[in-house]
Amino acid sequence: MNILLDECVPARFAQSLSGHYIMTVQRRGWAGIKNGDLLVLAGKEFDAFITVDRKLATQHDLTKIKMPALLLRARTNRLEDIRPLAAELLHKLADAKSGAQTVIGK
Repeated sequence: MNILLDECVPARFAQSLSGHYIMTVQRRGWAGIKNGDLLVLAGKEFDAFITVDRKLATQHDLTKIKMPALLLRARTNRLEDIRPLAAELLHKLADAKSGAQTVIGK
């Protein structure tokens, strides 16, 4: 699966998602693009979008994108706080629905 990590997700989190092709917003050259435009671009190239932005679903109509958005809910966006969520994310990834948000964690 082709997965895009949002700017606010540490790039090293990709190491916890073995078996998938992981790209960061920064490496793709999309740093600084507003979320609405970013989601449209990402929906054309990626199968899933991973973020820690808790406001994403309330600020954007996710039904218009062609991939699921997965929200990592942790105390902070630091690697040591989100790394424990990797197993749950991988488990829920297969059933995540396009145009919807799936919450990972608390």
